[in-house]
Amino acid sequence: MHVCIMCGGEGTRLRPLTFERPKPCIPIVNRPSIQHLVSHLANLGFLEIVVTIGYKGSAIEDALGDGSLFGAEITYVHEPTKLGTAGSVKNAQQYLDEGDFLVVGGDHVTNLNLVEFFRDHLKGRATTTIGLISIEDPTEYGIAEIDAEFVIKRFKEKPAPGEIFSNLASTGMYVCNPAIFDFIPRATKFDFARDLFPRLMEEGLTLKAWLARGNWTDVGNPAMLRRAEHWKLKELAYANISGDLTMRQAQILGPVTIGESFTVGQRSKVIGPVAIGSATTVGRGVLIGPYTSIGEGCHIMDGAKIFSSSVYDGVIIGEDTTVSGSIIDTRTVIGDRCCVENDTVIGPRVVIGDGVIVHSGTRIWPDLTVPQGTIVREHLVNDQYDTGLGGS
Repeated sequence: MHVCIMCGGEGTRLRPLTFERPKPCIPIVNRPSIQHLVSHLANLGFLEIVVTIGYKGSAIEDALGDGSLFGAEITYVHEPTKLGTAGSVKNAQQYLDEGDFLVVGGDHVTNLNLVEFFRDHLKGRATTTIGLISIEDPTEYGIAEIDAEFVIKRFKEKPAPGEIFSNLASTGMYVCNPAIFDFIPRATKFDFARDLFPRLMEEGLTLKAWLARGNWTDVGNPAMLRRAEHWKLKELAYANISGDLTMRQAQILGPVTIGESFTVGQRSKVIGPVAIGSATTVGRGVLIGPYTSIGEGCHIMDGAKIFSSSVYDGVIIGEDTTVSGSIIDTRTVIGDRCCVENDTVIGPRVVIGDGVIVHSGTRIWPDLTVPQGTIVREHLVNDQYDTGLGGS
């Protein structure tokens, strides 16, 4: 079975995490997120994988290689200019012309039974089948109205108030017949939801729906990223300690996965599910709460508390500092007695002085220094980087 994974977007809504990596390479449980997706696809039998790449595509190639790590064969198709979702798949047409194929986004995190999706499409004989999932707020997605035979009667991209005729949102996962290529112009920006689906319906071709059951998110913003990591940490079933562990009068309650050369100080507690990378040290009296991941080479100082957060490689968290529901990028240093509130994103190589309070929902751009005692109430941007948060 063939699958096309679209990885062309810049991930602007996830800045500052995507200035130096493409969105599919943001870590989830200390692995690039696309590795979780490809592993899931390969385990289901999708072994012929085409990956369309644009922004910082070499990082995606490094993360996946030729696919042999997953028992699959991966072909990369470079997208020299932005072609839109359907346009990027059209650009890979030569590898997808043999039969019906699955399309997914490179930022998707899911445990959906995509084999069932594929087989239902083949039975339904539709030009395209769209994976739909019930969602509380569908305003950022395409929505569909279906009948009892799962035929799509209406489709609306990003509906405004008064246009929300359904809460069945498109997952951005499709199974397509190669006939769609006749309706996609070459070398032109063209989207599935905005352009292709209305054109197919105007031509009288059948679009059908598959109702998804399970976990799915497209990791479009930091909250979705944290939710995806929550799911992946929840999948940890037992303690996995891959190397030497040094601890004395401390407590580790699984499930946890811990890398080599991990040291934890007296009276500290690690309450799973938690993932911790190699060569990380935890001081005395530290509390690391459930649904937290900590990368390699981190130093968590005495009395620190970390709850439901993502801490990337090489981060230092100072004494008596609290981090809650936040994402901290690589090689950032947070001083003593700081408070990093929920839904905060701190970019790489930031230096935060002692006693700083970072308010909920704020973001700090890379390479900034926050002086001692500062209260951060709004985004702190670095003019050496783009400041926009709109787009893909």
